[in-house]
Amino acid sequence: MFPSWLEYSIVNDAAYCLPCYLFSNKPSAQAGSDVFTRKGFRAWKKVNAGKNCAFLIHLGGSPHNNAIKACFDLLNQSGHIRNIFNVQSSDQIKQNRLRLRSSIDSIRWLTFQACAFRGHDETPQSKNRGNFLELIKLLASYNDELAKVVLENAPYNSKYTSHIIQKEIMHIMSSKVRRYIRDEIGDSKFCIVIDESCDESQREQMAIVLRFVDKNGYIQERFFDILHGKDPTSITLKKAICGVLSQHNLDVSNIRGQGYDGASNMRGEWNGLQALFLKDCSHAYYVHCFAHRLQLALVAASREVIVVHEFFSKLTFIVNIMCSSSKRHDELQAVKSAELEHLLEIDELITGKGENQIGTLKRVGDTRWSSHFSSICSLINMYNATCVVLLKIIDNGSSSLKRVDADVAYNTMTSFEFILILHMMKEIMGITDCLCQALQLKSQDIVNAMQLVRTTKELIQKLRDSGWQSLLKTVTLFCEQHDIYIPDFNNAYIAREGRARHQKDHITFEHHYRVNIFLTTIDKQLQELNRRFSEQTMELLTLSASLDPKDVYKTFNIDNICILVQKFYPMDFNDQEKINLRYQLQHFILDAVSHSDLKNISTISELSAALTKTGKVNAYYLLDRVIRLILTLPVSTATTERSFSAMKIIKTRLRSKMEDEFLADNMVIYIEKEIAETFTSDSIIDEFKSLKERRAAL
Repeated sequence: MFPSWLEYSIVNDAAYCLPCYLFSNKPSAQAGSDVFTRKGFRAWKKVNAGKNCAFLIHLGGSPHNNAIKACFDLLNQSGHIRNIFNVQSSDQIKQNRLRLRSSIDSIRWLTFQACAFRGHDETPQSKNRGNFLELIKLLASYNDELAKVVLENAPYNSKYTSHIIQKEIMHIMSSKVRRYIRDEIGDSKFCIVIDESCDESQREQMAIVLRFVDKNGYIQERFFDILHGKDPTSITLKKAICGVLSQHNLDVSNIRGQGYDGASNMRGEWNGLQALFLKDCSHAYYVHCFAHRLQLALVAASREVIVVHEFFSKLTFIVNIMCSSSKRHDELQAVKSAELEHLLEIDELITGKGENQIGTLKRVGDTRWSSHFSSICSLINMYNATCVVLLKIIDNGSSSLKRVDADVAYNTMTSFEFILILHMMKEIMGITDCLCQALQLKSQDIVNAMQLVRTTKELIQKLRDSGWQSLLKTVTLFCEQHDIYIPDFNNAYIAREGRARHQKDHITFEHHYRVNIFLTTIDKQLQELNRRFSEQTMELLTLSASLDPKDVYKTFNIDNICILVQKFYPMDFNDQEKINLRYQLQHFILDAVSHSDLKNISTISELSAALTKTGKVNAYYLLDRVIRLILTLPVSTATTERSFSAMKIIKTRLRSKMEDEFLADNMVIYIEKEIAETFTSDSIIDEFKSLKERRAAL
């Protein structure tokens, strides 16, 4: 009945009044005034005495009320004299928030631009105090009100410019971005996409990207975090990933896909990372990155054919000669410029905005097969200019070594076989480059990706069956334009310029170029693509193709969709929903034909968005659930690789000592800037204020 003041002592077997015990003055002369403070109350018979209850009588006394007031004053810290003296006016709070807002905006802008914050010398006398302080100084120069409260005009204990404050503000913004992503996911299923790379300081970093379908039906791939991988074993990686997910209340059981490259610690069937997650969640299906598969297929195919492998070595040799010095680069551009001027004078080129740009030769990258295609195209475009510069080096080279290298490169470029392979690889890689670029898209879905692989195989097969004559015609025309010797195709071909009697198989030039080079190269490409992208090896992808919405009457296979749900996603549908799904699909097929917004849809991702946009998701909620599960499956690790590109921009040689947490906060804000820019400065200030007690009122 009296919890706010009545206490009982087990040792003394007596009751006491806590406020009176602590705050009452000396006991008065009145009898019994010290019962609840010193002696202790033991007259238990007087407790149930009605109006004469000893507790009620004590409660109505003025000494008790005075003690209660004194207790309340002690607990009321806001009224403490220390805080009374520190009460600041609303104007002072406004100035503090304005000062902090300038720091927040400066930090946000510098992070968006991947710029460093601090300078070598940040003293007021320094000519360059670093990007952060100089940016605040610039803002103050345009705002007199801000100039009065920042930098040297700010109180010593609340400047909000120290590196500690900078990191606190950045961590608040990155935390808000992660919470936003977490809210986007909600209770939906999601996929984890993981990749590893070394940063500038040679520390192994692991990027975590979450793929999911948002409430509007669109595929999202969000960069979530980056961790320093001290131990590359699969068990350690799993613990680190689960730690990040649990920290943000993301349940591992909701994982419906895993996307990694082909490293053994990732894709291992028994002890790999994907196998460990499958033990916790049996529906977290692993999909080997399609872009990585394509890279492996193209590399393997090029290495299997000797002449193609030699061609790329020669191509790299030529590009290195031309791009090894700025002088040769300038000569190359000057020759190309003169060539374009001549062609424009004789009306051989079309003029217009963006036309006839002067480029240069592009180097081949080991990890980006699309760079091989760019390098080939650049050499064809700059062929005549390259030959002219090589001839100049042969005649006027500064050393015999350079003249010899230029002569070898020129002889290589002016051979028919090199020109044939140059144009052949342009055709083959032009086909595969479309697939390569499509796999880089965040919104790419697994069904459309498999269709693109299928069409790529068909186009390469078509090139094999009927592309030889057109290729030969193009190569012959190119050789005639550049005075390159064309051999007689009916003559006997002698390998490596040796003797005919040493060659076992007597073949013609036509057989060598068409069979040994053209057909063999294409066959190797098709063989590797079929091996790396075999639909039979993954039944899940084959059944998922039944959701292709291009022609619902032909492509929507109801039986396969039901098998897909029954076999691969049994936990996401109860028994009654599995029965209802078949009938929903029947209704949808008839509805899609007559509905204008559902009729001309080409991809499963477009279908997901259309169901939400038209409100059909309420009627076909089971179909929507199946589509979302399939869209969650990863296609490539392109988003993680783009995050590593961002890491190289942020963590440069001059910022190589950046801490891991600071790097992660930087990358989250930089990569997901469209989310970070939606946060108001006031919301960041309020969170900054709530972190801990601040010296200046906010």
